[in-house]
Amino acid sequence: MNPFKAFVIDQDENRKVVAGMRAMSADQLDAGEVTIRVHYSSINYKDALAATGAGKIIRRFPCVGGIDLCGEVVDSADARFQPGDKVIATSFDIGVAHHGGYAEYARVPAGWVVPLPAGLDLFEAMALGTAGFTAALGIVRMEDNGLAPANGPVVVTGATGGVGALAIDMLAQLGYHVVALTGKEAEADYLEMLGAAEILLRSSIDFDKVRPLEAARWAGAVDNVGGQILHWVLATMKQAGTVASIGNAASFKIDTTVFPLILRGVSLLGVDSGYMGFPTRLRVWERLATDLKPRHLAAITRTIDFDALPGAFDDFIHGRVKGRTVVRIGA
Repeated sequence: MNPFKAFVIDQDENRKVVAGMRAMSADQLDAGEVTIRVHYSSINYKDALAATGAGKIIRRFPCVGGIDLCGEVVDSADARFQPGDKVIATSFDIGVAHHGGYAEYARVPAGWVVPLPAGLDLFEAMALGTAGFTAALGIVRMEDNGLAPANGPVVVTGATGGVGALAIDMLAQLGYHVVALTGKEAEADYLEMLGAAEILLRSSIDFDKVRPLEAARWAGAVDNVGGQILHWVLATMKQAGTVASIGNAASFKIDTTVFPLILRGVSLLGVDSGYMGFPTRLRVWERLATDLKPRHLAAITRTIDFDALPGAFDDFIHGRVKGRTVVRIGA
């Protein structure tokens, strides 16, 4: 394996985050049973926070960024994987405490690797990436908790983000009546294209005046926002409704009451896509290759070359990106 290119996040002498392209060799890769020639990675908001230092994401320096990767096995010490196998690796410590997907090669523990399921190609796997896996995991958890289309509408908050957009597409094709909650009125057509049956603007709700229980509206909810919006979601759930708490785009805090939980039997489900292990991880990826595969994945995905990666993060930090961004590494 010749020296290869990698996007490395490091600190300078003043502990300021610095990042850029470097040459690496195989002996600089982290420990693991499976070595992968990376075809694609993706950009998540978490990746932008890590690469720019806007968030305290990286847990060790230096670290190759990129929490998602997929490609072809070139070497394996685990019998489950053979050279030539196409595989996916996302989450766990990848890109934060273990060299990640922004490199032409990666080496990871076998327990973090998922065989590419039939029904997906490598590009589609990264168009989904952690965002798609997270959305699908939330839906699977809600279904396991009894959610079904006949129960009533499902609201998705943070609807234009990567997870929100994919959740809308997945839920709509499963037959749910999906309501998209957004602060971006101009994106109504985009959300309707994904499958939202209704658009609900954040400006129409006075979140400061939400009571412990409001009129019951939702059988399910995918919340990407947290804070006051999650309080409102809980207060407006129907009897035995289920909420998947996925993100904290507005706030990691929640000031609410137990009334929705004990008077309406609402279930608040935490969705941890980072460390969800097997067999659930494989089950979710297999669903993503079949009935949860978004119908509009190509329409909401753009592709950039590896060399363009360093200049791509600023748009994520400032909220100028919608949908998904795939990084072409070695395809």
